[in-house]
Amino acid sequence: MPRGGPIASWLDRRLQTNALEFLDRDDVSDELKQRVITGLDVIGTRLKQHEKNARTALGVVADVPEPRILELGAGHGKLSAKIVEYHRTATVTVSDVDPTSVANIAAGELGNHPRVTTQVVDASAIDAPDNSYDLVVFAMSFHHLPPAAAFKAIAEATRVGKRFLVIDLKRQSAWAQLLPPVYAGPMIAMMPLRTVWPVMHDGFISGLRAYSPAAFKALGRAVDPQMRIEFLPSPGLFGSISATVVYSRPA
Repeated sequence: MPRGGPIASWLDRRLQTNALEFLDRDDVSDELKQRVITGLDVIGTRLKQHEKNARTALGVVADVPEPRILELGAGHGKLSAKIVEYHRTATVTVSDVDPTSVANIAAGELGNHPRVTTQVVDASAIDAPDNSYDLVVFAMSFHHLPPAAAFKAIAEATRVGKRFLVIDLKRQSAWAQLLPPVYAGPMIAMMPLRTVWPVMHDGFISGLRAYSPAAFKALGRAVDPQMRIEFLPSPGLFGSISATVVYSRPA
């Protein structure tokens, strides 16, 4: 399936790529990957995106007194840090497929929090029993998955969790793909100099790998024709270029 959805236009189908971001490659150093993560953390911190995403996640489980939450693709772990800060009884499993990122989180303040567990987890093969979590959240990383892996991630997340929240880049129109240079200026000013090139590299590829709302729907329906799919207002400065989707299987 094209990243733009089953009926994506001819041009849209060509404005996608199989090129990997630094974060997805095995032939680059952990140091380079951590530079990307640092740059993304700085942007998210200065724009208060971590806080906004955490409040969105907690809003999805507002009806659960002691929510059990799994974060996939945590990277720097700041979303989970805000969740346990804002909710006094939530328990969080902070995970990433990258062992270095998980080790960094485990060694820090978040890893020592009494309501936090750290774990290496592949989003497409989650080692947990059915209904282990009230919410699985995957923020700003879903586009790293090609369609076959994205299908598996939705299937797995809605197996181990009652609800699956995806906050990610939303695929723009073919002509809007020309806009990243416009957004790059303010972002460059926020980041440490050593992070600029790797973040810009990964950011450009991310835009070409982002999924459209039609693709999010098609992936959910492919997992389960009765899948409940709800699009929420996207928080923050980048709301117009991000998608917030909640998947849940029928009771």
